[in-house]
Amino acid sequence: MTRPAVTQIEFWPVDIPITDPFVVATGARVVAENVFVRITLSDGTHGYGEAAPFPEVGGEDRTSCMAALAQLAPLLISRDPNEYRMLAAEMAAAMPRQPAARCGLETALLDAHCRTHTMPMWQLWGGADVRARETDITIPIASLEKTVALARGWYENGFRLFKMKVGKDVDLDIRRLEAVHRTCPDVAFIGDGNQGFTTDDCLTFVRGVRTFGGRLVLLEQPVVREDLAGLAAIRRATNIPVAADESVRSLDDARRVVAQQAADHINIKIMKTGVVEALNIAAFTLDSGLKLMIGGMVETRIAMGCSFSLVLGMKGFDILDLDTPLLLAEDPITGGYRYAGPQLQPWTASGLGMSTEMPAQRRVRIG
Repeated sequence: MTRPAVTQIEFWPVDIPITDPFVVATGARVVAENVFVRITLSDGTHGYGEAAPFPEVGGEDRTSCMAALAQLAPLLISRDPNEYRMLAAEMAAAMPRQPAARCGLETALLDAHCRTHTMPMWQLWGGADVRARETDITIPIASLEKTVALARGWYENGFRLFKMKVGKDVDLDIRRLEAVHRTCPDVAFIGDGNQGFTTDDCLTFVRGVRTFGGRLVLLEQPVVREDLAGLAAIRRATNIPVAADESVRSLDDARRVVAQQAADHINIKIMKTGVVEALNIAAFTLDSGLKLMIGGMVETRIAMGCSFSLVLGMKGFDILDLDTPLLLAEDPITGGYRYAGPQLQPWTASGLGMSTEMPAQRRVRIG
């Protein structure tokens, strides 16, 4: 029996307002400027993907993503989705600096592949941990008053792990966390510097949070990505687990982090590596005795559903930062996993179990 092959690839830009400006140490977003992808197989099956570039973090923007998709898509025409690992490697070799674009195509290819086999995407990775899971919630850099208002709203919706964006003003960062600590009892914090701190800044930040009794459970990428010695020094000086995020954009990066004992967790993000490379990094991380965190850029439930499939399919993800669809003003996706407060509820439909409307205009069609 002939297996279905890729016959057509379509992609189109989407603009989704963010409810509050998504401000991090290195930049800000007020609109998610993403790209949706749909792959069609010869048996009529569709698969959906998403590219969510974040220029201030990964260097890609939507213009470069659209151009990369136009160049990469022909590589997949007439190819067998079962060969997704080989196809991912070919795309990475062709455009190594466009992981968000590659992620969109990989996700759509995997979605179509799983639909033809009538299995949820998490089953492809083993289905080892299929249960509802809890995510943190991200509080962007904002004024003291805005920070407290956002935190109070999420606290009332059941969130107890707050990922605080920090790294621009150490004194204000400490006061923001203290205000949330006083307003929302029993919360824990992740301090996400997005490379904004120096080592000394980070140590000052930790001392300040400890002074008011705040509970810091993780420091995520406090210093610039190349400063693995700084990450290691912060681990030793604070005894707070450190997560490497921007420092790990490839399997080779992960090897360097492990070799220098620079982190306790590695933050897996399919948008900064592609899906197959993310799988390789996750497996290596666990084999090396480190822990896994998983997050994303400013993504809808398409890309985040692919990441959630890794959590459900594999073991070892300790910290989930899969919250960005909650930060968007609308949800353009039908089906798939759902949120119940901080809980992500698994799905049972094939693939990602999702679909979205494709506009008649603005789409690019290949094949």
